[in-house]
This record gives sequence, C-alpha cells and structure tokens, in this order.
Amino acid sequence: MVSQVHDHVPPPGDQDPFLDLAPPQGIKLTPRHYAYLKISEGCNHSCSFCVIPSMRGKLRSRPVNEVLEEAERLAAAGVRELLVISQDTSAYGVDIRYQTGFWQGRPVKANMLGLCEALADLGMWVRLHYVYPYPHVDKVIPLMAEGKILPYLDIPFQHASPRILKLMKRPAACENTLQRINQWRQICPDLSIRSTFIVGFPGETEQDFEDLLDFLDEAQLDRVGCFQYSPVDDAQANSLPNPVEEPVKQERWERFMEKQQQISRDRLAQKIGGRLGVIIDEKNGEGYLLRSSWQDAGSREKNGLTNQPKPLGK
Repeated sequence: MVSQVHDHVPPPGDQDPFLDLAPPQGIKLTPRHYAYLKISEGCNHSCSFCVIPSMRGKLRSRPVNEVLEEAERLAAAGVRELLVISQDTSAYGVDIRYQTGFWQGRPVKANMLGLCEALADLGMWVRLHYVYPYPHVDKVIPLMAEGKILPYLDIPFQHASPRILKLMKRPAACENTLQRINQWRQICPDLSIRSTFIVGFPGETEQDFEDLLDFLDEAQLDRVGCFQYSPVDDAQANSLPNPVEEPVKQERWERFMEKQQQISRDRLAQKIGGRLGVIIDEKNGEGYLLRSSWQDAGSREKNGLTNQPKPLGK
C-alpha cells in the first residue's frame, strides 16, 4: 500500500525519516511546561572525585545562536520554564573565546551574561544550574534583582574546609565564597541558593567537618543535598590516604542534615505571609503540586496556591 501511495505522491528527495517527523522543539522527556536547555558539554576542571572530563572531554560550548534558537522553539511550544544546564554553566563560552553570534538580527556574546540577557527576552522562567562562584557571576545577579531571570542559583560547593577543597581540586575558596554570597544577597535579597556537599571525603577530619558546619551557619543556603563519599571507578580520589570509616560518614551525614534542615526551615519561615508566583505541575484529588521561583522542578510542594507566574521582565 505504501508503494502505491508513493507512486501517486512521491516522498521528497531530501526527506530524513529519522528527523523529519520530530516536532520543531525536538523530543523532550519533561512535561510540556518546562524543559532543560543544555548549553555545553564537558568540563575543564579536574576534581579528584569526578570522572566527567575523562568521559566527556574538555568544555565544548554550543554556539550562542544555536542555544537561543532552541530556547525560542521551546517557548513557541508552550514551555514556561527553562532549566539551563551543563557541567559548568558559568564557564560557558570560554572555549570559543566568547565568540559573538547573531540571534533575531542582533549580536549576542557567548558568555553567561550575554546568554542570560537574551534568554530573559523570551518571557519564560530561566533557572541556572551547576554554576561555579566565579567573579563574573556577579554580573548576572542584577538580572535576578530586576526580575529578568529567576533569583536562583544551583552551586555545587561540595565542601568548605580549605584543606578538603584542595584535596578535591575544587576551584573556589570558602572565605571568598561567603563574601560573594553576602554581596549577591545585598543586590538581590530574594536570591535562593541550592547546593550539594560531600561528607566523609578521604582525609576529612573532625575539624574539617566542623568547618563545613560553620559554613552552613554563615551561608544560610536555602536548599541543600548531601552525599556520603563513595569511590568512583578511575577517580583520582580513590588513591588518597586516610579514608573515613563508614560509621563516621553516616554520623557526619546525620549531623549535617540535622543542621541544614533547621536552616532550611528558618529560611522558609521568612516567606510566610509573602506572595509568590508559581508554576502548577499537577492537580490531583488533594490539591495542587507546584513550585515557585526558589524551587527547582525536582522539588515540588503541595499546597493550595493557584496563582500563575507572570512573564518575567514584563
């Protein structure tokens, strides 16, 4: 039957059967109203617990016009929130020397600020994930204060002890990070910071762990995940001396979570009585599952709020 149809209506000679049936926004596995936007692949860091550079190579940034064209297609398809991801979002463009591209007839520089300014024009929530606290991130905070992108940063700090950060080969210093967080919050008081940490890293002493708890008290992060260190095949950290015993890892993890849970509760309590824009993910018999500007798509809350988000920057 198909051959008979083709006798009367021949298929186009340039048709690609693997691609031509895909929608313009591509195939995505998230619900219709939010989507991930990957801006680069690979990483230039050599963190001792991580094998991503050996698996995926050095940083390779996508051309800025290509990223923005994909974002534009997603917006046209009904996406209300973009989750910007990569292995190192704040390093976007460094490998291509921040090469200027053209989008909608205007020049856009391929760096974190240029990309965020352009994404803000699409009228969607823009949420930044996997950001390192480099100095140039300071330039993005005013966009958050102006309501152009979400006042939200996902920053994987991993630890706070200078000695452990050095063993991890992490590119940031604790004291500079605390100063930067305070400066960000002066500019954008509504800023929400999410992070992840590792306890029980090889060589971690009780004092190192106490330094980490002190950091939590000072940083007052909004949402935090914590993992007990476990070896990863081919990671440099596997050869470090003085591994932490499993019961000690567990005990430190429990102390960490107890402290951070109280900090998160206190931060949430400050929002009581306020008015928040939300995106409703789902309605069920008990109410609505939703998230606000300070919650990512993987951390939905259940309550009775129903107000829809207004387009940012409007």
